[in-house]
Amino acid sequence: MNTFNLSEFAIPVSSAMQRFAGLSNDEQGMLDEADRFARKELYPLSQRMDNEEWWPEDAFKVIGKTGYFGITVPEAEGGAGLDMFTSGLVLQAFSRWNHAMALSWVAHENLCLHNIYRNANEEQKRRYLPGLCSGKTIGALGLTEPGAGSDALGSMRTTATLDGDHYVLNGSKLYITNGPVADVLLVYAKTNREKGAKGISAFIVEKDFPGFKVAQKLTKMGFRGSQTAELVFDNCRVPEANRVGEEDTGVKIVMSGLDLERAMISPICLGIAERALELSLEFAQTRQQFGKPIGSFQMIQSKLADMFVWVEAMRVFTYQALRAANDLEVGGGGRGDIHKITAASVMFAADTMNKVLNEAVQIHGGTGYIWESEVNRLYRAIKLLEIGAGTTEVRKIIISGEMMR
Repeated sequence: MNTFNLSEFAIPVSSAMQRFAGLSNDEQGMLDEADRFARKELYPLSQRMDNEEWWPEDAFKVIGKTGYFGITVPEAEGGAGLDMFTSGLVLQAFSRWNHAMALSWVAHENLCLHNIYRNANEEQKRRYLPGLCSGKTIGALGLTEPGAGSDALGSMRTTATLDGDHYVLNGSKLYITNGPVADVLLVYAKTNREKGAKGISAFIVEKDFPGFKVAQKLTKMGFRGSQTAELVFDNCRVPEANRVGEEDTGVKIVMSGLDLERAMISPICLGIAERALELSLEFAQTRQQFGKPIGSFQMIQSKLADMFVWVEAMRVFTYQALRAANDLEVGGGGRGDIHKITAASVMFAADTMNKVLNEAVQIHGGTGYIWESEVNRLYRAIKLLEIGAGTTEVRKIIISGEMMR
């Protein structure tokens, strides 16, 4: 006789976090607060963003006014004065309700704003942090190129040549999140080709600098509302004062930034998987077949149980990597335990998210196969998270390489 009562497990997402996450009261409060904000302000935008690849122009300003930019930046410099772990919790909450906006948020917050805060000089920070923290300016990172993906450093062809008090940048960047809408970009270019990966420098580029243009906006399978582009630098003149750090030292910024980026992709996977589990629970309780809810059948119960275990395992690994990233020193990363842990975390989170979403679509049946359904929108997000910030295959190389050192 089946005595399983599905309703016992149909608890709100935030309540589930309180019970299982092991967060401090402050951390739990931040997660719940960000969840409420995202559900109210970001979730209503998600369907249109996906249907039309639409970008809501005022969204970043609303996020900025609420204090969800500059999480890791001191209050004196316009931020919230919190840590990387808290930033990850905000990203997790945003990803539950609008993962496309969450991706644009993290490209701005972590890849651009946080990297500038960690590595720029005081004058550069005074110039750029206030606008980025308020959401009045949108940030992006320019690293990947048409011929430089997994080998982003060795195969980089974009060059920067000093000409008086300006650098002249030539080349292109591809698959750049926020590229079509960014006002400020942190861009990497080779200043010394003979040094290879050790001859790279970082530059802060503004969209109005002569010689910079958005070549094309790219249409994607998933994360559709998050704007993505190819960028072109055609004798783009960038003031020497906009070089971040010393010349030919950009590799330190890249490698440290990549470890932080991997730590911050895992919360996207976690948030999406949490939402998929919540939708699946609701569907299992309401969808009637053979005169009873499909959740009363043990095969569906088995799927829900697997999904719950996978989500909780994702949570533990995601939080472990975020806490480790909290203590990453400026210029650190690209080696050692943090390099291994962040690669392992995002590999596990992306692979496990794939399993969660596969079961979620299966539970939804025909509804899950329809483009306009929310679970379908979540399902189409899977592949990017197995590719971005180093593919699953590259993550395995990093992990095994550090293990054998």
